[in-house]
Amino acid sequence: MARAVTTLSERSAEAAYAGLQGLVPGFGPSFYTKFLYFAGKTVPSAAGPQPLVLDRVLARRLRSLAQAVGRETGHDPDGSIANWVWRDRNWSPHRYAVYLSFMQAAAGQAAATGTWPSDASPDLLEYALFSASWT
Repeated sequence: MARAVTTLSERSAEAAYAGLQGLVPGFGPSFYTKFLYFAGKTVPSAAGPQPLVLDRVLARRLRSLAQAVGRETGHDPDGSIANWVWRDRNWSPHRYAVYLSFMQAAAGQAAATGTWPSDASPDLLEYALFSASWT
């Protein structure tokens, strides 16, 4: 676990996440992203976005949003792409990096609307997604 913190500070959250995969028997991606989130509060990521939590709840919220956008735009009318991208578990390091980049960009867009705190970090958006309820 200490190596992951060093990797975070020297490389990136994606690289640190990659190094954690399969490291602790019985623990998976959700645990590793939570570990990196809290480690990232004390040791900033050398490159790229700061770590965030990605767990089943957040994946399902993102899948629901992606399905709605896919239907509305016609790019994913049956939701199969959203189902694959935002599945409940086994996120690759690349998928985690996509999530971090998406959340950083989405938080920036939300701040630009004037209805979201302009100084809010992506973890506020993460919390909003986690605590919201979509059906």
